[in-house]
Amino acid sequence: MAGSPTVAVVLDGLSTAGLPTGCQHGVPWYVAHLGGFLMAALAEPEMSLSDGLADALARVAALHPQCDLSNPGTPSATVAILRQRYEALDHLVLADSPVVFDARDDYTVVTDLRVDDVLPDLRAEVERHETHTQGHREALQRLVLAQREVRNTPDGYWVAGTNPESAQHGLTGTTKLEDVRSAAVMSDGVSRLVTEYGMATWDEVFATLHAGGPRQLIEAVRQVEASDPTGRRWPRYKSGDDATVALCQW
Repeated sequence: MAGSPTVAVVLDGLSTAGLPTGCQHGVPWYVAHLGGFLMAALAEPEMSLSDGLADALARVAALHPQCDLSNPGTPSATVAILRQRYEALDHLVLADSPVVFDARDDYTVVTDLRVDDVLPDLRAEVERHETHTQGHREALQRLVLAQREVRNTPDGYWVAGTNPESAQHGLTGTTKLEDVRSAAVMSDGVSRLVTEYGMATWDEVFATLHAGGPRQLIEAVRQVEASDPTGRRWPRYKSGDDATVALCQW
């Protein structure tokens, strides 16, 4: 996560499932550098979010030409951006890290779930196994290998990787600042408290954020996951996914 008085960015690195990536640096290195370049690009108010992301992707790729950047498993990430520009809020969402707006009498969730539309049979196979089992690990590797073949293609789904073109496939929009009380930019490791676990409403999520901040909300997610450590009640890829959230208020 990165932030400034006008920009909030959440990046969630994609799991490699223990498979080779062609990159000697790894996902944490990729995410750290992408975040830095992205914040620098978006410091210019007239830079669109898509163009800023494309610029950051190109700059990260230029840092490690010695790696096999054509490898379909090369480090990549989901992206969620919210930026205040004058009296408006611009957003960009690439993959399943959402931006959620508290619009006074309702909540608007911007998320890109195209990944859920591909390879449903392999996804179902992963979910048939409890986490931390050999069957789960093997099924997850089969899924990730297949996802890599359709990642950043018109027949699949889009994430931030090595190709700047992927930045043009994010979901973008603008919201009037006066129409929003607050907003949250988060990884899907947080949003699943509502969307997958069904253990909170968005109203409860924002109440927790306002009362106890991101730490308290993430603790609530971890408590739910701890009640189902092997994924029997809520089948999933990991017992607990990376959880990051930024609360934005004006």
